[in-house]
Amino acid sequence: MREMMNKQDFTELPTTEALEAELKRVQKKDRYQFALRRTVYILITVAAAAVLLATLFLPVMRIYGTSMSPTMHSGDVTVAIKNSDIDAGDVIAFYHNNKILVKRVIGRAGDWIDIDAAGTVSVNGTELEEPYLSGRALGDANVEFPYQVPEGRFFVMGDHRETSIDSRNTAVGCVSQEQIVGKIVWRVWPIAGFGMIR
Repeated sequence: MREMMNKQDFTELPTTEALEAELKRVQKKDRYQFALRRTVYILITVAAAAVLLATLFLPVMRIYGTSMSPTMHSGDVTVAIKNSDIDAGDVIAFYHNNKILVKRVIGRAGDWIDIDAAGTVSVNGTELEEPYLSGRALGDANVEFPYQVPEGRFFVMGDHRETSIDSRNTAVGCVSQEQIVGKIVWRVWPIAGFGMIR
């Protein structure tokens, strides 16, 4: 009887091949779990870096409204650069009343801005060349021209002069450096319009 039990015990023991197969299965499972954890960690790190980069250095913005047409249209997705070097002609995004507005810089601190009834803009007595416009208009202006841009401020206007509310109106006024989100440099969507903003 005892001999029979011992014989039965040995027949139930796994073979060397079965043990090796089980070891390989467990090792493969461990490698898969390690690779999965590693991939998840990498994805989280990349996502966090992208959010940090977008927030601190390259804000991504979607355009709403028509105040910058024909340069930009509602639905365009753009990328800005946080940069304190802002020049006349640059398109900037800035905070105003808990919104982000997008306009073009026309004049800097100390510049004299003049706009006639037909919408022709002059800066420091020189008529501005504006190839980005589809039409000129005085628009909704309630400031008195000629107007000198205050210290530490930028005079901005939308490219669609008839509809844009901008520095021509005291509701928006001139923009301070602290309000600026960044200089818009690229349109990334739609693909057909991909390229630099000028």
